[in-house]
Amino acid sequence: MEQNELYPIFLKLHNLNVLIVGGGNVGLEKLSFLLKSSPNANVEVVAKDFHLEIKLLAENHPSIKLTEAKFKKKMLKKRHMVIACTDDLEVNKRVYDLARKRYLICNIADTPDLCDYYLGGIVTKGNVKIAISTNGKSPTTAKRLREFFEEVIPEDINKMVENLNEYRKTLKGDFEDKVKKMNEITASLKNKE
Repeated sequence: MEQNELYPIFLKLHNLNVLIVGGGNVGLEKLSFLLKSSPNANVEVVAKDFHLEIKLLAENHPSIKLTEAKFKKKMLKKRHMVIACTDDLEVNKRVYDLARKRYLICNIADTPDLCDYYLGGIVTKGNVKIAISTNGKSPTTAKRLREFFEEVIPEDINKMVENLNEYRKTLKGDFEDKVKKMNEITASLKNKE
């Protein structure tokens, strides 16, 4: 059986600089996805023209910048990650090749071989966030799993997390002692009774 070798991380997109190349439907989908999870993400969208909804998102998110222009290599300066989603495969491939030369992580929409990362399904309940990946094989499955987890994770889980955080702050002892105490108090979470 093939194994998913992706390493999940949670990025602070408000501290990073993201470039999206492409202002159409897929650009809208990618931007919406980023903003849903990170409403203050620093994103510049570069395109010859923009989907109306991208313009609306930019109006409502001061951290979004729209640049009406053709993609140029210099646009990769001072970036951390890049998404290319134009309808021109040649432009997308060029973005990927140039990003790789600068050691930037890059996602080329609908082209798994030209992706250093995927934008998977995400469930958010306050401070709790679960990311779902199908290794780029089935975004629809990730979507269905997201819907499932949104239903089964209790709404009050955030309160529990906040309470545990307050309790953790009161613990004395070394790291091992604290881990042991936190494991004891959260053991009931894994019981299915």
